[in-house]
Amino acid sequence: MRILVISDEESKYIWDHFEPKKFKDINIIISCGDLKAEYLSFLVSMINAPLFYVHGNHDTKYKSDPPEGCESIEDRIVTYNGIRILGLGGSYRYSPGEYQFSERQMSWRITKLKLRLWLSNGVDILVTHAPAYRIGDGDDLCHRGFECFIEFMNQYNPRYLLHGHQHLNYGRNQRIHHYKKTEIINAFGYHIIEI
Repeated sequence: MRILVISDEESKYIWDHFEPKKFKDINIIISCGDLKAEYLSFLVSMINAPLFYVHGNHDTKYKSDPPEGCESIEDRIVTYNGIRILGLGGSYRYSPGEYQFSERQMSWRITKLKLRLWLSNGVDILVTHAPAYRIGDGDDLCHRGFECFIEFMNQYNPRYLLHGHQHLNYGRNQRIHHYKKTEIINAFGYHIIEI
């Protein structure tokens, strides 16, 4: 299964110069947030694959103008072709904002999902906007990662944690990290993974 992961910056390569043959083998598109709704709608209409998304800290327009043909997986586990995917969007709280959370609030979101996580026997992919604490996050409060994502990986061992928020052009140029059994991928721009 090939997954196109996207986040934070619309790719001119994809949007302005779309070539269908380069994306014909994509099975799922996953957005880790902070992209224009029109971009997501474009992708789901041009690539024959479902698009699942979480909110980034700047995605407040999605409430009045959600991406058409796409499915929010906020606080939900969805299964596609046997792959279990959980979405937990938003960033660490650094100012007033709807998609910003304290460590405690994000931890509570995970706690409320424990029964569903148990029933589904965990997940294969955790989709977030913010990174995990000290694994590809930033030094400032705005780009700080969540410690509860570390605890999540310790307990559920997802194969992947996909996130955005920390732009690769911020000076942390490493896209892929590993933590125990989990491969952590920064989806900034776009990246393709194969399961």
